[in-house]
Amino acid sequence: VSTQSTGGASLFSHSVSASTMPKFLKTGKVVILLNGRFAGRKAVIVQNYDTGDKGNKYGYGNAIVAGIDKYPQRVARSMAQKTIEKKSRVRPFFKRVNYTHFMPTRYSVTNIDFKKIVSEESFQPEKRKATNAALRKEFEEKYITGQNKWFFKKLRF
Repeated sequence: VSTQSTGGASLFSHSVSASTMPKFLKTGKVVILLNGRFAGRKAVIVQNYDTGDKGNKYGYGNAIVAGIDKYPQRVARSMAQKTIEKKSRVRPFFKRVNYTHFMPTRYSVTNIDFKKIVSEESFQPEKRKATNAALRKEFEEKYITGQNKWFFKKLRF
């Protein structure tokens, strides 16, 4: 980088402050988790909390995400119906994740209303099982209908 004077103008004059940046981490955005038990798994943002939000009791930007822990297996036409149902099962998860621990993708899932399924109360131990069952039902339904095919394929890298 050259250190020549540019007549008072900065070389990097297009700096954008955090408050004026567009919000792209919205509900329905598909993200890839980077750390922890679910690293490399795809998830969808259910609810996001920026650092300055009043409802954010944490000191950092975070989001509640719902994703797929175990992806459905490959299915062949020659398989029996019972085998196809077994291989089409999905194991879901939901958790709160710091913004720095996931990577947003260009994809979004708009045909599932996750806010009805996952909420702040879903994190209570007695409600986790029911929430996971509801998530599994929604994910499997979308997988069988063939919507959002990329979301239901395991990442290969």
